[in-house]
Amino acid sequence: MPLQQLLPQDMRYYQYLGSLTTPPCTEGVLRLVLKKPGSVSIDQWRLLTQMTPPNARPAQALHERIVRNAR
Repeated sequence: MPLQQLLPQDMRYYQYLGSLTTPPCTEGVLRLVLKKPGSVSIDQWRLLTQMTPPNARPAQALHERIVRNAR
């Protein structure tokens, strides 16, 4: 299946500088977050969680980071 078919039609996003969620939690990571969440099937979710490590910490406060309303 082509990747474009997995992405939502609405590709607007927020952009900010954050950090890695696993040690060493390096800062300066450019984050792009779609404004509208997508959905996956339970089988896709299981596959995704097998392929990626879990986050090592909960979401953090903004701490004066600037969130850009992109696109």
